[in-house]
Amino acid sequence: MLKHDVTLKNIRKSFKYPKQAIDETLYEIGYRIPSTYINTRRTIGTNVFSREWDLLIILDTCRVDALTEVAPEYDFISDIDSIRSVGGRSPEWIAKTFVDKYKDEIQQTGYLSANVFPEQILREKHHESSSLSNEQLTYRLLGRIPTVDVESLGHYEYLYRYEPVGEPGPLGHEDGGTPPRYVTDRGITVNRTKNLDRLMLHYLQPHPPYVANALTEERDLHKYEHDWWGYIGETGDYETIWETYLDELRYVLDDVELLLENVNAETVAISADHGEAFGEFWEYGHKTGSLHPKVRTVPWVETSASDEKTYSPSFDPPTSNTKGQYIEKQLKALGYRN
Repeated sequence: MLKHDVTLKNIRKSFKYPKQAIDETLYEIGYRIPSTYINTRRTIGTNVFSREWDLLIILDTCRVDALTEVAPEYDFISDIDSIRSVGGRSPEWIAKTFVDKYKDEIQQTGYLSANVFPEQILREKHHESSSLSNEQLTYRLLGRIPTVDVESLGHYEYLYRYEPVGEPGPLGHEDGGTPPRYVTDRGITVNRTKNLDRLMLHYLQPHPPYVANALTEERDLHKYEHDWWGYIGETGDYETIWETYLDELRYVLDDVELLLENVNAETVAISADHGEAFGEFWEYGHKTGSLHPKVRTVPWVETSASDEKTYSPSFDPPTSNTKGQYIEKQLKALGYRN
């Protein structure tokens, strides 16, 4: 059986959330599977390695309109341009970004990621060997892309491994979203100590779960923070989701501001792997093969950075290699595992 989103679980959901059923079934079969296949044959979007930058900051699921709304609060954001992403979901973006065509540039690039999928795509090549009975067809199609392996990178770190998972407080969470300070700390350290032509930092925010307000208020997550898909299906309350999403974006941009005071980079670009759909045209979230304008159009902001040495990082590399355990924990917390 070819696995896509037509499952018993989603059929049951369709009776409760009929609008989302269109996204989970008809859109998946009708256009996302074909568009994913086309993207394996040619590139839909702009590969970031075709642009000029010394430091690239990826804000996971960041929409252009969201960044535009909060931009007046941050001096380092002025003109907001946009590009078309090469993927509708992180695995697709990673598979289509780190390709043989740009191998020379990739070899001189450091990639520090709070996102789990570089481990699966670049290190484990999971998308090439997974069975169609266990993964969506769109995910399995990514194996047709000439993606390089993790050893091709000049430097690579999976930052979830640095965390004291399960400990209380803003830097030790139980919900799966790597706090931005881990990315900031490691980015500063690598920028100061490694001789790389380019450095790419992949923050997880503003991807759900939305933890920023819960951390500030020292409470558990509300439903709209850990399951906005179900919340919006039940209530139709778009405004609460949007404001929470903007707060999560501010949460990461506050750290980006700290980062830019403590790294040297003549050309800094701020972008995203993909955006997020909150029900526009009856599409929700972000999925492989999506061509939705709120998902596939991402910001492109250019600025610069100078190391004023106002901050000293505190996170060192982990002493044990238990990445497999962390991958499963993060996938489950982010809603990719039951």
